[in-house]
Amino acid sequence: QLQLVESGGGLVQPGGSLRLSCATSRFRLDFYDIGWFRQAPGKEREGVSCISSSGGSSNYSDSVKGRFTISRDNPKNTVYLQMNNLEPADTGVYYCAARTVLTGGCEPMRYGAWGQGTQVTVSS
Repeated sequence: QLQLVESGGGLVQPGGSLRLSCATSRFRLDFYDIGWFRQAPGKEREGVSCISSSGGSSNYSDSVKGRFTISRDNPKNTVYLQMNNLEPADTGVYYCAARTVLTGGCEPMRYGAWGQGTQVTVSS
């Protein structure tokens, strides 16, 4: 079963930073666009940021633009999400996934191989 593994979540105060990692030993990530998504309690899963297979292009949701940075290290088969200046509204479970539908934007329905997620809690 193709599945990604997220790590790096935790509890952080507002204004703090975290770096999430997304990796797998089961397939090569450099074949795929990779996305980061999050789900807050009682809310639908939403796209946070997505990056192309080469790393040459990326996009961000308006709520995280300027604070989060997505990157990838293809030789390490890992994709990262650097999150700075975190806000309580960023709290949720963060997932990474590989694009399985070639058209469309950074939307959960176009991605697969979901991991179990990593919890991010921003609170004082």
